[in-house]
Amino acid sequence: MSGRMRDPESLRSHQWYGSEGLRSFSHRARTRQLGYLPEEHLGKPVIAVLNTWSDINPCHVHLRDRAQAVKRGVWQAGGFPLEFPVSTLSETFQKPTPMLYRNMLAMETEELLRSYPVDGAVLLGGCDKSTPALLMGAASVDLPAVFVPAGPMLPGHWRDEVLGSGTDMWKYWDDWRAGLVGDAELAELENGLARSPGTCMTMGTASTLTAAAEALGVTMPGASSIPAVDSGHDRMAAASGRRIVELVHRDLRLSHILTRPAYEDAVATVLALGGSTNAVIHLIAMAGRSQVPLVLDDFDRIARTVPVLANLRPGGQYLMEDFHFAGGLPAFLAQLTDVLHLDRPTVAHDSLREQLAGAVVHNPEVIRPPCEPLADEGGVAVLRGNLCPDGAVIKHIAAEPGLLRHTGPAVVFDDYKTMQRTINDPSLGITADTVLVLRNAGPKGGPGMPEYGMLPIPDHLLKEGVRDMVRISDARMSGTSYGTCVLHIAPESYVGGPLALVRTGDAITLDVAARSLRLEVPDEELERRRAEWVKPPAKYERGYGALYSEQITQADTGCDFAFLSRPGEVPDPYAG
Repeated sequence: MSGRMRDPESLRSHQWYGSEGLRSFSHRARTRQLGYLPEEHLGKPVIAVLNTWSDINPCHVHLRDRAQAVKRGVWQAGGFPLEFPVSTLSETFQKPTPMLYRNMLAMETEELLRSYPVDGAVLLGGCDKSTPALLMGAASVDLPAVFVPAGPMLPGHWRDEVLGSGTDMWKYWDDWRAGLVGDAELAELENGLARSPGTCMTMGTASTLTAAAEALGVTMPGASSIPAVDSGHDRMAAASGRRIVELVHRDLRLSHILTRPAYEDAVATVLALGGSTNAVIHLIAMAGRSQVPLVLDDFDRIARTVPVLANLRPGGQYLMEDFHFAGGLPAFLAQLTDVLHLDRPTVAHDSLREQLAGAVVHNPEVIRPPCEPLADEGGVAVLRGNLCPDGAVIKHIAAEPGLLRHTGPAVVFDDYKTMQRTINDPSLGITADTVLVLRNAGPKGGPGMPEYGMLPIPDHLLKEGVRDMVRISDARMSGTSYGTCVLHIAPESYVGGPLALVRTGDAITLDVAARSLRLEVPDEELERRRAEWVKPPAKYERGYGALYSEQITQADTGCDFAFLSRPGEVPDPYAG
């Protein structure tokens, strides 16, 4: 990377430390109170290390140590690191869903970076919502920043099988419900699914979003696939600390990195990976914070130009450790150079072209060549129709091919708890041809758009060997999930979207090739039902939930807060 080193007086932190006034005197005195001598920090770039570590987040439990490696790198490069604890978003434990709190972490990130004497930031995250949240907040402040992915956990093991969390959790849970696996085997599986710190080691939402971050150019090369407990992960963290100091000296801000070409390349990466549908929502929200217009149709357009080359679960065979040792994202992106914008900068190189130079695929079964793709088109399709006028998505690469064009009668559930309680009720008459419909599970109705979209198949059908059905909802689903699940229906039913008008017995037609989802009910009947629809009461009367409900946008526009996603200036908080 090229550029002039910055004068220490031009650093943002100089406003706090460098003048002769009372405020700077106070700031220097309080920094001595922290145990630092002036020569340890004065005139040096101050680097915020934002850490989402928590005792209750198994994906991030190792980030306490990685923060130390980042700080080591910052010190080595002549910077001054300060660690900030920020909200941890645990996909495993946080209810009703960490998606409810993604924007809260984004706000926290933005306001911490804006209000403290910070010249640049290293962002430590990885579990599903933390990656977009940290980058949304940092993009809104527009300082130099490097993202450090938490990294995938080790592969799971059960007897002679290699397990993928949580893809095999869904699979074997259904096998247990079908009577194919007993309680003893299930207990063994419980011991083998998650063997180390780190995010899910399939191409679920966590790995999809960290790969997108690397494709955007905000990580060190290859960072997104390094296993969490590999010593290379520690080295990457230290390298990120060294790099951020140079980025501050060169004043290379996120706005120079997070451009329209970068977001288009991230979309292409997600689609070619067969990645999580959740990336659609998050990338739209992230792009909005970068003042880059990105819409659902961009995903569908790009999907038609890229093949699926990553043979990774849940749509393929292998796991993230295999992907890493096959060459990781640099080798993967080197297979897509004809559709990428190679002349844009990254945090590590002057151009993506330079970053990918020399990248080699070491296992073509894991990272397929373009002439032998896993699928000819990207793994996510955008649907339109009278049931989803503002769009819906389906991960068709993980669906039963025979269901990608299907017409069947709906069985409608008004909420998730009712569905759980009644899904096995014989009186519902559910067959393999039924279209299961769940509503009131969107951004406002969920609340928070939980991962309910992989609706369970009734026990009696599992015992008959049925492993997939058409399922439709305004919810999301885990990136580790699979099946013919239509998701993110917009507008959601809770605000009066067409999903609110569906009745049990209505015919629904899904046609992925035509990108269509239709409710086969006459327009006049739908208008009559709309006139009868009653708006449900608000989920929250006070607190963060009330703010969320008032400000949250719909899935097709990224589920950001309206007051955060709109353009506008924010004054420098330092008053002098």
